[in-house]
Amino acid sequence: MPRVDFRPMEPRSAHLDGVADRSAPLLRAFRRLIPFLALVLFAATTAAVLASAGSTLGYDAAAYLQAAERLQAGQPLYDPTVDVAVGFGVYLYPPPFALAVVPFTLFPAPLDLWAWLGTMIGAFLVGTALLPVRPGVRWSIVLLAAVSFPFLYAVKLGQVGPLLYLAFAIGWRWIDRPAATGLAVAAGTLAKLQAALLFGWMIATRRWRALAVGIGAIAVVVVATTLIVGAATWSDYVALLGRINKPVTTPQNLSPGAVAYAAGVGVDAASAIQWASVAATLAVTVFAWLRRDAATGFLVGVVASQILSPILWSHYALLLLLPVALLLERRHWWAAAIPLLTWAPAPVVYPLVFAAGLLGPVWASIPRPRQDVRS
Repeated sequence: MPRVDFRPMEPRSAHLDGVADRSAPLLRAFRRLIPFLALVLFAATTAAVLASAGSTLGYDAAAYLQAAERLQAGQPLYDPTVDVAVGFGVYLYPPPFALAVVPFTLFPAPLDLWAWLGTMIGAFLVGTALLPVRPGVRWSIVLLAAVSFPFLYAVKLGQVGPLLYLAFAIGWRWIDRPAATGLAVAAGTLAKLQAALLFGWMIATRRWRALAVGIGAIAVVVVATTLIVGAATWSDYVALLGRINKPVTTPQNLSPGAVAYAAGVGVDAASAIQWASVAATLAVTVFAWLRRDAATGFLVGVVASQILSPILWSHYALLLLLPVALLLERRHWWAAAIPLLTWAPAPVVYPLVFAAGLLGPVWASIPRPRQDVRS
């Protein structure tokens, strides 16, 4: 009869305790270094892009600064000859935004440009610090921004995207505070009209106080701006929007219809693709507003506001870092690939990453049954 060893068996994981004990201090040290490494990489890539920008440095910022200078000189804010959304110095934003840029014109050139660029970088960092996520997720967003083409491109151009990022981060962090949310959406709308879509989110979720605050703030700013620039400036702005909104044939546009048109699809078919994209985006957005949690609905609205824009530039994808932060917070690590994929040379990547930014939060918010693990 074989002998039976009745000595207690060693737990299967016991032999790993020594390894874990030795690796724990190293892991903790690495985690403490992550903020330092993130900031170093962020500073290095941002500085490299700015140093190598050449004549494209501050390309969009020049439009803002020149518009503010025209206002101070009593000249028209908008060029009536512009009929396409490209070209150096073309100002395409609401009149109040030009007024907000006026303080930067007090600096002599080129300090005015560098003051603006520094403000954009600071706006992104402050917005990331305000995100209602774990500290590790915030540092992950800084790391992803450091290697994200849309962010680096937006900084090089001096584009207004980081300010929108800050406004939406404020709206997300204080999503249940009507004053904060309403003012954040109002600020975004006064900088770029697309953000007005989030007033629809307020209506769908019955956030009447936030809606009143936001619309009230816009009304006050519009009246004050009109007293300064005159009512004709607003009609010039509306006429400008009517001339440049060509979602299919605009060069460098990355909307689904424009990408299809650039690939050889006919204008009619490309237009059909564009309208199908609009319909699908609206359907997903309304579903998120009505059936998902507040944060999901808000950030889906942020992404939808960009997709529904007739002109979708590559640097608009900077705002995808917001739904990426939500997905990382909910431990969907695949979302880190969204900003990295923007380096791919194929234009079709942009409709796909925007679709991921739209659908990802909705999918991640679906309740899943908890598994019953029995020993």
